[in-house]
Amino acid sequence: MTSPGLRSRTFRRVFVKAPGGVRIHYRKRKPQKLTCKSCGDVLKGVAHGIASQIKKLSKSQRVPSRKYGGHLCSKCSRKELVKRAEMMRNG
Repeated sequence: MTSPGLRSRTFRRVFVKAPGGVRIHYRKRKPQKLTCKSCGDVLKGVAHGIASQIKKLSKSQRVPSRKYGGHLCSKCSRKELVKRAEMMRNG
């Protein structure tokens, strides 16, 4: 019987063929790529991976340094900045 901590689908199941039959190994899931909050496209220039690996990267390697970097793609952030500028101009 597996330990209670491994029974949930938090860990992915890897089937390993052994001489006595098939065994199940449990491994951590890899994080998915980050997506734009507005349009849903995959973000470019954003590191993805296990948190302990991303922590070791410099800040400039983690996310773009522009506004909304790491949350919106370049097209959507450009639209958002134009919209905010128009709101400020019109009052």
